Amino acid sequence: MNKKTITDIDVNGKKVLVRCDFNVPLDEEGHITDETRINAALPTIKYLLEHGAKVILCSHLGRPKGTFNMKYSLKPVAERLSEKLGFEVKLAKDVIGPDAQKLASEVECGKAILLENVRFHAEEEKNDPEFAKQLASLAEIYVSDAFGTVHRAHASTAGVAAYLPAVAGFLIGKELDMMGGALENPKRPFLAILGGAKVKDKIGVITNLLNKVDVLLIGGGMSYTFQKALGGRVGKSLLDEERVGLAKEIMETAKQKGVKLLLPVDNVAGDSFSNDCMRITVHSTEIPDNFEGMDIGPETIKLFTEEIKRARTIVWNGPMGCFEMPNFAKGTLAIAEALANSGAITIIGEPHLHRRRRFSGVPGGQGAARRGGPQRQVIPSATPSGAASPPRFHERKFYTTCVKPSSPETGK
Repeated sequence: MNKKTITDIDVNGKKVLVRCDFNVPLDEEGHITDETRINAALPTIKYLLEHGAKVILCSHLGRPKGTFNMKYSLKPVAERLSEKLGFEVKLAKDVIGPDAQKLASEVECGKAILLENVRFHAEEEKNDPEFAKQLASLAEIYVSDAFGTVHRAHASTAGVAAYLPAVAGFLIGKELDMMGGALENPKRPFLAILGGAKVKDKIGVITNLLNKVDVLLIGGGMSYTFQKALGGRVGKSLLDEERVGLAKEIMETAKQKGVKLLLPVDNVAGDSFSNDCMRITVHSTEIPDNFEGMDIGPETIKLFTEEIKRARTIVWNGPMGCFEMPNFAKGTLAIAEALANSGAITIIGEPHLHRRRRFSGVPGGQGAARRGGPQRQVIPSATPSGAASPPRFHERKFYTTCVKPSSPETGK
């Protein structure tokens, strides 16, 4: 795959802006509860430091909505990085302001600083050219290593690449190499599983998958829009009314292309959005008006598991229900277990599984998971968004985590 990584350039003495994914979960006291994403960024950071770069780290955390909301400060990340790197990683008080400029001008070779949350500026998510230009002005080279956000056309993920030479970090480079072979020449049957909440976020994904996969399983919140398109009753379930017609078109396109598209046949529904609500299991097209679907049901688990058993290549993005709530986690965890036991090449883009540390503990799992965070697009979207756009280091967008079947003899 055509791309350049940090090993292809000379970084000695250069100021290097590194876009990481430090969007780590925090508890109510602001303590990091899972440092997976920090650990994933360390190989790139350490390489740059060891090769004499002046490292300027940046990331988002949470959704501060364009305001300096210190609840979403990267201070906990700076403290954890300082512990892991063995020196103080100073945190700028701003992103492109006087303090960031001062620290960037003073950073020494083999040292690193961290800018404040890039999403403290509304211009970040708008990919504002002037904001991107000011951010880029802090450095001489741009390194993209935030695989979890590389699909977003934001200033720190796409905009800065218009002003600086851009290369990939180790996390992106490694995943693109592995994903490229798995998805460009997949072993068949090729199966995709899509979940999560929003149909609109995955239109491009679905469009492209229909040109590649043999089987498409749709679950999670987005499935209710498809059920509605079939004339079903979905109660209070998450519904994208504006895209019911589109869902109908997608199902018709799948039929025309010979793609087997399966929806849930039953759901676990609750009378309120709560772990302790009243729960019933009903047919997916017969959810009562005062209930909302919150997980796939046992018959759907069986149906989806049988398809998974037959597949040779699988991509999965999005949970099957509200699995942050234990009473509605069964469907997602059952799919995770089925994938771990399948023996297929499995590519997963579901960060919450890693955050809760459940996937790695699924019984019978044979895979070794590499984590990079969420990534929505398996293959380039049919509707170009500008996301993941810097062509100087990569050309395609993929899920972030690969689970390869282990060798029966070695277990590796």
